[in-house]
Amino acid sequence: MTSRVAEDVAARAAALYAEALIWDDHSGFDPQPHAELDNLDLWRAAGVDYLSIDAGYDVMDWRTSLCSVAAYRSWLKARPDRFVMIDRPTDVWRAKREGKLAVTFDLEGMNVLDGDVDMVEVFYDLGVRQMLFAYNRNNLAGGGCHDEDVGLTDFGRSVVKAMNRVGMVVDCSHTAYRTTMEAMELSTDPVIFSHSNAWSLCRHGRNIKDDQIKACAATGGVVGITGIGLFLGNSIASGTFVDHIAYMADLVGPAHVGIALDYAFEVGGIDDLLTAHPDYWPVSEYPGGSVGFVPPSQLPEITATMLTRGFSEVEVRGILGENFLRLASQVWR
Repeated sequence: MTSRVAEDVAARAAALYAEALIWDDHSGFDPQPHAELDNLDLWRAAGVDYLSIDAGYDVMDWRTSLCSVAAYRSWLKARPDRFVMIDRPTDVWRAKREGKLAVTFDLEGMNVLDGDVDMVEVFYDLGVRQMLFAYNRNNLAGGGCHDEDVGLTDFGRSVVKAMNRVGMVVDCSHTAYRTTMEAMELSTDPVIFSHSNAWSLCRHGRNIKDDQIKACAATGGVVGITGIGLFLGNSIASGTFVDHIAYMADLVGPAHVGIALDYAFEVGGIDDLLTAHPDYWPVSEYPGGSVGFVPPSQLPEITATMLTRGFSEVEVRGILGENFLRLASQVWR
């Protein structure tokens, strides 16, 4: 690419990125009530307009997750000049105009329900807009991606129906193959893989296979490409990230692809956490040490890379945010 062409692409990308709705469908950090939420400014400074904040996962006691939601709500409400909790997808555009980061919450695994399907509506009312089945290990709802693939349980089926009823998005990331396929067949609303990459490009147990991607698209769903280097192929280059976008777009169409970076900053004690819970993070899949991640500040470069690869501006806008916005508009009540 000549320098003149590269400059033109960079200028187009910068203008497009400034105008587009930027939706990051999952942020990951150890979701404790005392989490350092000032780090959310990393997304805001990068021009991200919406972020789903991880408020709990199966490794934690369910009561800690509930306390995290309460603490996050209080913290966000005390900073209305920078952040806004939203109820409707259209509120994201208002937040963008006001220079604020719009947020909702997500939950990684159904242990947080403590076996009570009625808790789905409680968490929805507290701002949780998506929940996945199991975080790597099996639970009452179904199978995790690093465990025996038991399929969707009766409790899991009742939760899917409750999520469809209240408007919470059914999320299949971190979940075992059979459980995901059964959940996508059962759900009457579009289903997502909030943060999962293509197994065909990187054969890690956290990534998803072609028929899972196709089944998700068939529901009207979206797969969010995650920026964790271990799931990209031990690379955090923008080109590698776009490889996964392009693979899924070629497979099911760009309207079913989105962004879910997961990390934006180094989280202390991660290696210790992994070592303490080898059942959740098998050493064979998580050897330890830094694996790197794609930060939000890299999104403008990713935008330029998509344009260079031949994606249209309409397709890029969809991938950056409008695809997930469309899905939320269909599902949230």
